[in-house]
Amino acid sequence: MVFKVPDYKSHLKPIWCPGCGNYGVLNAIRKALAELQVPPWDVATISGIGCSSRLPGYMNTYSFNTVHGRVIPIASGVKIARPDVTVLAVGGDGDGFAIGGNHFPHAARRNVDITYIVMDNNIYGLTKGQTSPTTDLDMRTISSPYGSIEAPVRPLALAFAGQASFIAQGYSSDIPHLTNLIAEGIKHPGFAFVLVKSPCITYGGKAQIDHMKSMVRYLGDEHDPTNRDHAFHVTEEAGAYPLGIIYKEIRPTYTERVRDLQMRASPPTDGIPLQVEDLLDNFLPE
Repeated sequence: MVFKVPDYKSHLKPIWCPGCGNYGVLNAIRKALAELQVPPWDVATISGIGCSSRLPGYMNTYSFNTVHGRVIPIASGVKIARPDVTVLAVGGDGDGFAIGGNHFPHAARRNVDITYIVMDNNIYGLTKGQTSPTTDLDMRTISSPYGSIEAPVRPLALAFAGQASFIAQGYSSDIPHLTNLIAEGIKHPGFAFVLVKSPCITYGGKAQIDHMKSMVRYLGDEHDPTNRDHAFHVTEEAGAYPLGIIYKEIRPTYTERVRDLQMRASPPTDGIPLQVEDLLDNFLPE
């Protein structure tokens, strides 16, 4: 059976604002899954709350729209319980780096095998345009009419600090390029973080679209994503959004380490590790 892009579409029609960057991200996710030929029933799409977090409803996969900021723990739980399932976690900059910011570095350092796609529009779109963690300094919003006085969070730097094993950045208007980044993130064994610059047509308008377009810079063949120091330096370049796979390393996933721990903690019987029930039996009276 050959899966095509329509096989990943649900019966629901997206209701984002016309021109929203999230449409491009949704299309790229569907195209990536079709490219990899992942059966829709082997995919779980998890989100938090926000404009971008509506995305699971538009996917013909197992989907769960969770509470605000809790996409990563729910997605991690799904992956730990069902390692055979491809788990996609999606959300926005507010959901991911404000109320959910405490979960991000821990999932990264544990190397949980999920793909976390964040649609970064630098604003809270769903709740009418307040400043978000990634809002630029001095940017005027409904909650900062004289300009934001807070330094913005740098998600790529956070990913490095959390020791994410795959870090990439894409642009919602370049669907072919973004499709490849998401596909590579899904294939990566470990925590794959894909940050997507996705302008808000309603609260950012043409000015934000033009600004993001002027800032994107595609990484060339000279970029070595396995060189951590070089990769981090790329993210610190002022006045640019580097697009591509910024950093990648292969190390054991959280599931692999858990399985190894099980084998070391309880010698296998006929090659099968002891189950929880077997361990509890050790505490029962004779």
